[in-house]
Amino acid sequence: MSDVIDRASISRRGFAMTGLATGFALAAQPVAATTLATDSSGLEASEVKIPVADGQMPAYRAMPSKGTKLGTILVVHEIFGVHEWIKDVCRRFAKAGYIAVSPDLYARYGDATKVADIKTLIETIVRKADDETVFSDLDATAKWAAGNGGDAARLGVTGFCWGGRATWMYAAQNPDVKAGVAWYGSMAKRATDPRLVHPVNVADKIKGRVLGLYGDLDKGIPVTEVDEMRAALKAAGDTKSEIIVYPGADHGFLADYRPQYNEAAASQAWPRALDWFKTHGV
Repeated sequence: MSDVIDRASISRRGFAMTGLATGFALAAQPVAATTLATDSSGLEASEVKIPVADGQMPAYRAMPSKGTKLGTILVVHEIFGVHEWIKDVCRRFAKAGYIAVSPDLYARYGDATKVADIKTLIETIVRKADDETVFSDLDATAKWAAGNGGDAARLGVTGFCWGGRATWMYAAQNPDVKAGVAWYGSMAKRATDPRLVHPVNVADKIKGRVLGLYGDLDKGIPVTEVDEMRAALKAAGDTKSEIIVYPGADHGFLADYRPQYNEAAASQAWPRALDWFKTHGV
């Protein structure tokens, strides 16, 4: 597991959110007509509470209703927090036989789903979620999952956008991660990002194999950044991780509720992600 962080500093924060919001995040509106809906038949799918140092962190959990010792997927939410699409993704993994848990990693700072302006969302909530606290919360989520139907020896992590970066970082932080799938998450330093450490800086620490899924039209994460991460992985001797760039796909191409959704890329990437987890022991 990852190193223990300063618990005293966490305990002073407390939680601004004690439960998950419903529906789609305001900053992600309007919801596109292409939005998919995964039903919960045959599943246990609901909000749960994850014990952490400073209280109970809300999370969404989905798993087969009769499952035990299941492969575990930690689902790290987008910049928008745990909203309806992230819950749907958890149900998709559950339909594939996993226990999927998405903790609200912003819960200490406010309700990200209720902030309509992305710039305000970043400044007031997103940037408060520092890496060390995120790592600790994901550790707690993995521990909770192992005691509630999951198999601690079959741990995977996936995430989108903000969560895509966190996927790379957590795979480097926690040696128990068997495999990760990072969806269009940043990998290198950019002028507006105050954080000092990025996936390119920790490529040599990745133990579990990470699959990166990106689009060649993503203006925020250009192909040059992909090349930089590929070079970092090669320099680290990582021959197992892989990055795929889909032609004609933009940032957020899997998010069927957004205009950037690319059905062609999504239809290839999703089964590839499932196969990646299966192949690498999750």
